[in-house]
Amino acid sequence: MGQYQPAQLKRYNPEAIARYYRYRPWLALGRFFQISWSFAKFIFDLKWDEWQNQVEENRGKRATQLRTLLTRLGPTFIKVGQALSTRPDLIRKDFLDELIKLQDQLPPFDNAIAYQIIETDLDRSISEIFSELSPTPVAAASLGQVYRGRLLTGEEVALKVQRPHLRPVITLDLYLMRWAAGWLAPWLPLNLGHDLTLIVDEFGNKLFEEIDYINEGRNAEKFANNFRNDPQVKVPSIYWRFTSNRVLTLEWINGFKLTDTQSIRQAGLDPEAIIRIGVTSGLQQLLEYGFFHADPHPGNLFAMPDGRMAYIDFGMMDQLEESTKESLVDAIVHLVNKDYTDLATDFVNLGFLTPDTNICPIIPALETVLGNAIGQNVGDFNFKTITDQFSELMYEYPFRVPAKFALIIRSLVTQEGIALSLNRNFKIVEVSHPYVARRLLTGESPQLRRRLLNVLFKDGKFQWERLENLIAIARTDENFDVLPTAQMGLQYLLSDEGKFLRRQLVLALTEDDRLHTQEVQRLWLLVKDDIKPDRLLSVAISLLTDLSKEGAAAILPKAASFSFFGDDKSRQ
Repeated sequence: MGQYQPAQLKRYNPEAIARYYRYRPWLALGRFFQISWSFAKFIFDLKWDEWQNQVEENRGKRATQLRTLLTRLGPTFIKVGQALSTRPDLIRKDFLDELIKLQDQLPPFDNAIAYQIIETDLDRSISEIFSELSPTPVAAASLGQVYRGRLLTGEEVALKVQRPHLRPVITLDLYLMRWAAGWLAPWLPLNLGHDLTLIVDEFGNKLFEEIDYINEGRNAEKFANNFRNDPQVKVPSIYWRFTSNRVLTLEWINGFKLTDTQSIRQAGLDPEAIIRIGVTSGLQQLLEYGFFHADPHPGNLFAMPDGRMAYIDFGMMDQLEESTKESLVDAIVHLVNKDYTDLATDFVNLGFLTPDTNICPIIPALETVLGNAIGQNVGDFNFKTITDQFSELMYEYPFRVPAKFALIIRSLVTQEGIALSLNRNFKIVEVSHPYVARRLLTGESPQLRRRLLNVLFKDGKFQWERLENLIAIARTDENFDVLPTAQMGLQYLLSDEGKFLRRQLVLALTEDDRLHTQEVQRLWLLVKDDIKPDRLLSVAISLLTDLSKEGAAAILPKAASFSFFGDDKSRQ
């Protein structure tokens, strides 16, 4: 590593970066003074407000000053500001509101330099690749700029070119940030919950992933594979022959930014239908695939003329572990059921609270913050409202935001902002809750079936009302069909995996020394309109065909337990 140069580093390596600059302090000195002077002036202005008793009066002014300062310091600090905008545990609310507005739009760099990067990285001239290429970039951001072009083979493409000398700038900034984190961490009154240098390292890893365009291309293909059977979601194809670490060529998407409601309506599209695609696909990313788009801002999401929604820019993605996905489903279910004790436990499982935290005093606080969330308009009570109120809790209780969840929060808040811009009265719960209910009731995996049992049983007792609520909510999802779901439920009951549920259902039907026929009747009334006699017969024949001798043997002893239904009915 003695010959290492910052521009050659493909992955974030804090030790290698530190080793390089430790023996070349003169390279870091100028940047150090530039950053230090900018923040020193900002801190002095904050103190001056205190001395002059003008803190409240100048709150907005100082928040804007911080945003401007980060923009002026360049790409790394713009990304820092965007990351901090999702950290209510680190940033007070007035600064948080301003950082959310942080835009990464910058003036484009020189075309000649961009063309040189393209030709150097792709090892051929522009004319050997493109029959057309826009004379100026169609978009410029903190890390690169985009041109519109056409390949010699006729395909229309977007050409993404990285800013020059980006890696040396980023590595130097990350080195100074990590050095400062080591010195400042003991003095900062922040509820970090762990070493500040770990946060810098997490940020560095994500930033290096984002500036590797080959990695972005792989992300796009993985994302496209997850949604390959979804006719409503479009992902642009990658042209690998014309892609490198600093140049990315992908299919051009013709469409309208999701915030351009006028164009969307003029194209004959329903903005609310587009919102539903965005919310549902966002939930699928988090709860099904675990691979999610962490930067779904309006410039990265398009409504297409054919009604599909297109995702672009796959630089900032993340992967959730299976256990995290399961805990997220748990948290949503407990929120819907207003089980704040279990929800507090979910926060421990997800890493928002340490395992040794006493959750008893936190439960009423969660109820206060989240109690009105269900059924409210997204404009009245939403993720941002919850985030803002949590920022108050952060200073009263030992909450922290795990680095991975900073990206999830960013994704949710951004998507919600888009929903608000399209329809102020859009109810996000009317999309999210039916989706979760449908996922639980269809139970494609053992993990989801366990989640369903956790919902339906509390303290060993079957919760009839919860099953009714789940079915009622799921029926509002147009993709939910009660009959196949009931068929899967019966197949599960007959399986070895369903032994526990068979026993529990018999107990539930006879608990408290009475037959629970009223509850069963309510469930039937809820679903009977969806079940046509011909479909019911078809499913019954299918079930009998699929039922093995072992399955029949397993259920027959239980069937005897249900024989009292006929007697009960005859007695009435």
